[in-house]
Amino acid sequence: MLQEAVPAAARSVPGMGLIVGAVDSHVHCCPHINQRTVTLFDAVRQASAARMTGLGLMDVFANTSGLAALANLELAHLGVDVFGGVILEPYAGGLSPRVVQTALGMGYGSGGARFVSLPCHHTAFVARSERRSPAYVETCLSIPGSGPLGDPLPEIIDLCVEADAVFNLGHLSGPEMVRVAELAAARGCRSMIAPAGYLTPDEAEALVATGAALEYSFFVFSHATSIGQTMIDAERHRFPRADFDMATDIVRQVGPRNVIISSDSGAFVLPSPVEAFRCFIAMWQSSGFDAAALKTMSADNPARLFKVRHASDGERP
Repeated sequence: MLQEAVPAAARSVPGMGLIVGAVDSHVHCCPHINQRTVTLFDAVRQASAARMTGLGLMDVFANTSGLAALANLELAHLGVDVFGGVILEPYAGGLSPRVVQTALGMGYGSGGARFVSLPCHHTAFVARSERRSPAYVETCLSIPGSGPLGDPLPEIIDLCVEADAVFNLGHLSGPEMVRVAELAAARGCRSMIAPAGYLTPDEAEALVATGAALEYSFFVFSHATSIGQTMIDAERHRFPRADFDMATDIVRQVGPRNVIISSDSGAFVLPSPVEAFRCFIAMWQSSGFDAAALKTMSADNPARLFKVRHASDGERP
């Protein structure tokens, strides 16, 4: 049993035994304009010490595929498969097929992005919630309520389909996410993930119907939402705290097989990623989810979606 690899004293810490074999697909440990709790290499070492099997690198300023390739070369002996991708923020090149193609090919002769995400901060939904100026909101991504998707979104989706990379719907509003997911599914996209912290039950159901996995991350349910932070520039903004009771109701409604949980940690105000992930697993456990459901959401689903390979599988992709 995997849990036997963790000392008894560690297993007594809530959630610690359940983190064995887990994949945290949403970690912010790359170089940033803000202070991080861990470096990339320390994040991998800590994940290995906790007997985790995968780590996904997210960064609003850069394509992380190269850093993931570097981590896999230097720390392969630790048994953690590190993967990266690109969030299509303006600072990383924006909504550009060229940016996506570069990310999909970046590595040391193999590898490349395993996910491509729509913006997480530079969306009209987030900008309005942060009370940005109307001029700023106008520069951000918004999705029309009808008609075709504007260019270059269809080409970006097609590139994800061709590469079998995960298409992340970013921080759009719930209705916008549903619309993009439905149109992406119609183009053959079968690997999608939807940040779900602020979704309604009906929106969550509609997204699952397209084949998208719902992602719940610790950050938006934590004390980090109480502190104004500089996410992308000098301005400080707060995210509203998400409703955890609604999240648990949604997961019971759609089933753990359609859900991924992650830490979204690395920010200075949160615990280090492994500890944040443990805390989040303990929250779900305390809300009545059993070990099988937690393994499905924290290990099986992200490993399948992001094609995480165990050290015993041979050479990493």
